[in-house]
Amino acid sequence: MSSLVINNLSCQRGYNQLFSDLSFRVETGEILRITGANGSGKTSLLKILAGVNIHEQGSIELDQHRVKSDEYQQEVFYLGHQAALSAELTSLENLEFLSALNQPVKRDSLIQALVDIGLKGYEDEYCANLSAGQKRRVILASLFVSNAKVWLLDEPFTALDPKGVEIVENRITQHCTNGGLCLFTTHQDSALPNQRMISL
Repeated sequence: MSSLVINNLSCQRGYNQLFSDLSFRVETGEILRITGANGSGKTSLLKILAGVNIHEQGSIELDQHRVKSDEYQQEVFYLGHQAALSAELTSLENLEFLSALNQPVKRDSLIQALVDIGLKGYEDEYCANLSAGQKRRVILASLFVSNAKVWLLDEPFTALDPKGVEIVENRITQHCTNGGLCLFTTHQDSALPNQRMISL
């Protein structure tokens, strides 16, 4: 069983203290929803947990491996809320690039991921021609090829229609049922089962 343990975490941006003395634990199979007003530090928290940003105080450990260690980073998958896609590449080419940042994935698996996220027939479509929701699905297709234990998802349902939200929720549920854990933020309603919440 894996455990993500956060102790007495503090984060300051400029002169603003976003949060302080934040402690919580997430175990294998759990889904944690992070709530709070705009500017409360939800995105900053996920970036800190992903090892992208630094924190002022406190500790972050996954199975006793500290954040930024090789053992920690290889088990963490972070998905931001902004679309990091190239308009000049196809859906498949963008997904190949995104997945290569973590680990090489076979082309057939990437094509299947696009099918699973609802983009069958759009594999060779340039992202410049896709809608906002379709672009978001290209990024979210990464969830179907990630082997990381910990998923950190910032506003994963942005720009998705109800069917897209259902697909992503089912994938998160499957991931956690299979031994993963997930932390996510959202301003939308979520039907994810057995989720618990913390508020910043």
